[in-house]
Amino acid sequence: MNTISANSLLWEEHLPGGNHWSGRLRRGTALRLTDLQGGANVSALFFNAEQPLERYNMPDTLKSQHTAFLTAGFVCQSDMGRVLCSITADSLGWHDTWCGVSDAAMVLAQYGEKRYQEHRNAMHRNGRDGLLIELAKWGLGVRDLVPGVNFFSKVVPDADGALSHVPGHSVAGSHVDLRFEMDTLVVLCSAPHPLDARPDYAPADVRLSATLAAPVAADDACRLQCPQNGRAFINTERYCGVAA
Repeated sequence: MNTISANSLLWEEHLPGGNHWSGRLRRGTALRLTDLQGGANVSALFFNAEQPLERYNMPDTLKSQHTAFLTAGFVCQSDMGRVLCSITADSLGWHDTWCGVSDAAMVLAQYGEKRYQEHRNAMHRNGRDGLLIELAKWGLGVRDLVPGVNFFSKVVPDADGALSHVPGHSVAGSHVDLRFEMDTLVVLCSAPHPLDARPDYAPADVRLSATLAAPVAADDACRLQCPQNGRAFINTERYCGVAA
């Protein structure tokens, strides 16, 4: 169920399955991602909007918070020890941080070829190319295609360490809320997860809903998740020129 008030909504965007989007989310705003059909995957990259050499750092984010996945109460940290965004609400409890994105060869091998020339918007898209198209709009490229987050996807290891995608993890209406702690360039692609074993190419549509966020309280769950998060919030506040 969508609990966003019409009075707080800044804008809303429909991201069709397999497509891509990018935009700037300012400090003090929030973005809700909602799986509209079930089975969605949204690959996400985050950059400092003012200086995109600073970007989401997967190893620092995971090791500082002692986790292998992301959910409510965790943050996405940059390689400068600052917080790009916090996960303030999550209906799923697990979002993949390990597996990267699909590429053209993967999609061709699993789903066959559907090119734009013959199939127009029903073409088969892949995550890597989708992210690169959006990165190019901001003067970024292949070297900026760093490990990101796969929202709505869960991946687990077996006894030998082999990873597998968990089918049915996200259902229609599942959502995750991101609160932005600094001006952030957000790059998204809703192509299938690289380990999704479903034989048919049917990526789910996603709704993007931007709102104003409430100020971060002293007892904020993301801030208090671990000592490193507290230090990262202080670093972020100093960088943004506000009292820490």
